[in-house]
Formats: sequence, structure tokens, C-alpha cells
Amino acid sequence: MQPPSEISNPELTPVEKPNTFWHDVWEIVQTLLLAVILYVAIDAVFARVRVDNISMETTLMPGDLLVVNKLAYKLGTYHTGDVVIFHDPLNTSEDFIKRIIGTPGDTVSIHNGQVAVNGVVLQENYIRETTAYDGDWVVPNDSLFVLGDNRNESSDSHVWGFVPLYDVVGKALFVYWPIGAIQSMANPYK
Repeated sequence: MQPPSEISNPELTPVEKPNTFWHDVWEIVQTLLLAVILYVAIDAVFARVRVDNISMETTLMPGDLLVVNKLAYKLGTYHTGDVVIFHDPLNTSEDFIKRIIGTPGDTVSIHNGQVAVNGVVLQENYIRETTAYDGDWVVPNDSLFVLGDNRNESSDSHVWGFVPLYDVVGKALFVYWPIGAIQSMANPYK
């Protein structure tokens, strides 16, 4: 009997080992390509936004980082109470974050500190203080009426008018940083 190392089987052929350097390089390239594809796909749907001013206090504070769904209004509808990011109608190179108060066709009235949409007074537990200005607006069919939650310190639709729908970037989903500020941006009227 032959020792095991000397046994040969004519049906078995030796397997060639792949060139490990080029094999490893190819694996790295595949991993990087997959990472780029995933990044582009995620970036097409979600944006990350930093709050830079006080117009949405106390809901959002300067420095808060949040995730925005860029497809929310391409696939769904606008609702009073949604927090949205949009291009500043007066300077489209800047983005603002505000709360939708009036959707296309709505009548918004602000009197004696109360905000009403189509005659229904909103219960606004999220605002910093009672609104100190008055006015009436009818929202055009291609626009939104938005206000900051820090009403009296916010430059918004009561100052510069309506937000064209084509300027809307997306709907705020949640704050993810800082850790102590993590919260959902759930609509208070749904």
C-alpha cells in the first residue's frame, strides 16, 4: 500500500490558486463600487440638513441635524403641520425649514394670536409663543404658506409670501443629532 501523499487519482486535477493580489484588488473595487451605488441611491431619496437659525425654536434648535425625505411630495401630498425644507424664494441658493400652515387653495387667517386654516383654529402646542401679528392669505394652487414655530422671530410667508411647490426640497423626518435632541418630526395634526 502507498502512503497517502503518494496516492494519485487520474480523475482529479490540481486546482490553480487565483493570483491573490489581483483577486484582492478586484474584491476591493467591487466593494467600493457597491458603496458608491448605495450612497448615490440613498442620497437620491434622503438629505441631511443642519438647522442654522432660531425660526423653528423650540421644535428645532440651531445645530440640530435632521434627515429629509426628498421623495415625500413626489409620491404624496402636502399636509398642514408637516415640517418642510425649501429653497428660499428670495435667494434659491439658500434653504429654509418651516412648518406648512396652508396648502394650495387654503385660506389662512391669523388674528388675536390664533391661526386658522379654512376657518378651523389650529391647536399649536409646538409654537414658542403666541403669534403677535395679524393677516389673511389665500394660498395659490401652486404654492404653500409656511411659518416658523418661533413665530415672532421668523422670516416666513407672513413676511415674504408663498413658497412655490417647485422650491420644496422635502419633508423633515427626524432629528438624529445631537443625541439628546433625537425626535420624530411627526405631523401634530395626523
